[in-house]
Amino acid sequence: MSCWEEIKIKQKITLLLVDDEENLREMVSAYLQQQDIVVSEVADATAAWNQLSSDRPDIVLLDWMLPDMDGIQLLQKIRAKKRLRRVPVIMLTARADEQSRVSGLDAGADDYIVKPFSLKELVARIRAVLRRLPLQSGKESEILTDEIKLDLERYKVFLKGKRAHVSPTEFRLLHFLMSHPNKVYSRSQLLNHVWGEMVMVEERTVDQHVRRLRKVLKQHGCSEKVVTTVRGFGYQFIP
Repeated sequence: MSCWEEIKIKQKITLLLVDDEENLREMVSAYLQQQDIVVSEVADATAAWNQLSSDRPDIVLLDWMLPDMDGIQLLQKIRAKKRLRRVPVIMLTARADEQSRVSGLDAGADDYIVKPFSLKELVARIRAVLRRLPLQSGKESEILTDEIKLDLERYKVFLKGKRAHVSPTEFRLLHFLMSHPNKVYSRSQLLNHVWGEMVMVEERTVDQHVRRLRKVLKQHGCSEKVVTTVRGFGYQFIP
């Protein structure tokens, strides 16, 4: 049984839609409710934050361009709030360039959808994000090696006992690799598992994030070789 099916059995999915386009909100809300998803709609970041402060939804659809606050700023507030940091967030935006997609994902978005989009695809993306929840919120509260500690409750990385700052994407990448030690993953497999199989970013994005992780490891006196390049195949984590 999938994570999606388990949630549907327990209760309907609750979703917060944050977008200042009234017509889009009405169209998306009507369609999602046909799919047994309970939708709350707001038109700006202030209303969204007030809603999130009182009611934690299962997932958020968040527009980038909002009238009172950049959607990325609101996303960063969500990720900084302990009670909300595990809520999946899908960005909705007209920004189609790769750099914007990478920026949104690096800020902590779980997926990135470019307007205009298919409503059927939107539902598929929601299901895909919810299926990935066990990866992000498994039963373990931390993952440890001799040099690295991942605090999965607070989304923090400690290297040799000191706090290290990484982006949300790099945290997810390190979490995935550490959860599957010694196994080699290709760049395309890492994109599917960490960024999501429907997110359109190039494979070189994986290389960029691996380089950043290695730089942070080196800065804290840790071995960069724990994230190893397997020539012709991809990457693996060696404890």
